[in-house]
Amino acid sequence: QVQLVESGGGLVQPGGSLRLSCVASGSIFIIYDMGWYRQAPGEQRELVAVITSGGSTNYGDSVKGRFTISRDNAKKTVYLQMNSLKPEDTAVYYCNAEVRRLGGDRNYYWGQGTQVTVSS
Repeated sequence: QVQLVESGGGLVQPGGSLRLSCVASGSIFIIYDMGWYRQAPGEQRELVAVITSGGSTNYGDSVKGRFTISRDNAKKTVYLQMNSLKPEDTAVYYCNAEVRRLGGDRNYYWGQGTQVTVSS
C-alpha cells in the first residue's frame, strides 16, 4: 500500500506563515505529480498547488504569489510554504500523489488531512 502523512498545520494569525509537509511511504516505484488540495466547511475540495516530478508547478488563483509548492524526490516529500495567510485560507489541507506501485498499478492517493486555521 501507499501512505501519505501530512504535518505542519495549526492556528496562525492573519498575515502569518505556515509550512506543510507530506511524506509518502509504502510500496512505491514512481511518484508522478504531488499536490495540495483544501476543503473548507460546506465547500468543495479545491486545488491549491501541484508539482510534477520534474518540478513544474501550477497554483490555484486564490493562492498565487503567496504559496509555494516544492518537493524532495529523494525524501518522497512535498512541501507547501504558505505566506501572507488570510482567514479565507482556513480549511483542511490534503496531500495528493499519483503513484505507480511496485507491481505496476498506478493510482492517486490522499493523506488524512491537516487543519489550517487563520484567525486573530
